Amino acid sequence: MGLYGGLDVDDIHKRKGLEVGQKILDYMGSTELVANLFRISQTEEKLRKDEITGAKAATATHYKVGKEVRGAIEKIGGTMPEDLPTPEKNIQQVEKEQLARLKAKAKAGKLMLDE
Repeated sequence: MGLYGGLDVDDIHKRKGLEVGQKILDYMGSTELVANLFRISQTEEKLRKDEITGAKAATATHYKVGKEVRGAIEKIGGTMPEDLPTPEKNIQQVEKEQLARLKAKAKAGKLMLDE
């Protein structure tokens, strides 16, 4: 049982209602994405620090760290990753819209430096 409480990739894909070819990471909101990035970074750190080698040991570490992250989310009363809403737009759609918005602002001379 890792970050998603025992769900595998196919289960998560189905739960999010994604079509074949759509990537799970592209359809995560910021909370879910941050939880996953934290899990990934902490797993990488543990693998390096503890000199863990081999696929089996690395996979076990991945699940253990995911379980710990899940426990922290639960402890603070957060929403479990599998229960978070799936954004309607994927990251590529959001990026395209934001670039168009910024280009329009730049063309109109109204682009702020912090955008």
